[in-house]
Amino acid sequence: MLGFPNQCSLVANGERYAVADYESGVPRWCSGCGDHGILGAFQRLCRDEQLPPEKTVFVSGIGCSSRFPHYMRTYGFHGLHGRALPVAEGIKLRRPDLHVFVNTGDGDCCSIGTAHWIHAIRYNMDMTVVMHDNQIYGLTKMQMSPTTPKGLKSNTSPRGAYLDALNPLTTTLGVSNVSFVAQAVDWIPSLFQEILSQAFHHKGFSFIRVLQRCPNYLPTLFDSMMHEPSRTLILWHEQGLARDPELARVYDRQIEHDPSDIARARELASDLEVAPVGILYRNEQVPCYEDVRRSDQLQTPEMIEAALNEEFDNFTVEPVRQAETAEGE
Repeated sequence: MLGFPNQCSLVANGERYAVADYESGVPRWCSGCGDHGILGAFQRLCRDEQLPPEKTVFVSGIGCSSRFPHYMRTYGFHGLHGRALPVAEGIKLRRPDLHVFVNTGDGDCCSIGTAHWIHAIRYNMDMTVVMHDNQIYGLTKMQMSPTTPKGLKSNTSPRGAYLDALNPLTTTLGVSNVSFVAQAVDWIPSLFQEILSQAFHHKGFSFIRVLQRCPNYLPTLFDSMMHEPSRTLILWHEQGLARDPELARVYDRQIEHDPSDIARARELASDLEVAPVGILYRNEQVPCYEDVRRSDQLQTPEMIEAALNEEFDNFTVEPVRQAETAEGE
């Protein structure tokens, strides 16, 4: 486990947690990387919701985005490539009282982790999942990812990507038991903050795709979208994002979209010329897997310790048994 100090740092005497209480280490992302803004949004969310660090867990796989647990002063688990979701599911199933967050990248989630991603949507466990989509493998130096646009040249596609990119939104919206799907962009932080807050309060598997800049390998990828506000479609609704008149001065393409309309959500997600930003779909009625599988009784510390000791005993080498074996020989 990463991120949480050896000694508990509970806030006492009625004091509140500040953003600094969730900061850990100095992020090693490149200057201008969209991950910095996403990290700040999570730290503000923890501050706003006053989440106890010892009750909060960040889980990741492998990639630039997956360094997240190192920079959050909470519990964390930096897992294997593509395996963030099953680790998070195991944590939530055993400890449903914890706040579980997952940070994954387009390669981590949509390539080696695809099977886990699909089934995690179907399980609909209560956790918030953010997919950092910079459309390239950044940590391993510019290899093509499943979301790389067709024709884009990379170290593994020197003549350009041959296939159309995978669409994480339509894929997620096509899986049974889907309950929350949203999209954000890292250069409109106020909208991402609101989307993240609503995802956190949703009971179920909340999936947010964030279009995230990579200034090192694809510095101009999102330039047209950033410099042409008409390519961004803001979705607002009384059950989604509130309409922001100030934001409308720049982003004048705004429509009312009912998040309960999955057919319309799929239609909006399929439009590759315009990026819909907001809550695409929400269904509060989908049951969570941990509620279906577990009993109503939470595991006490004593029960957890007993279970661990029982499991450890299966691998214990007893010195007495070794001596008896030696005498027998």
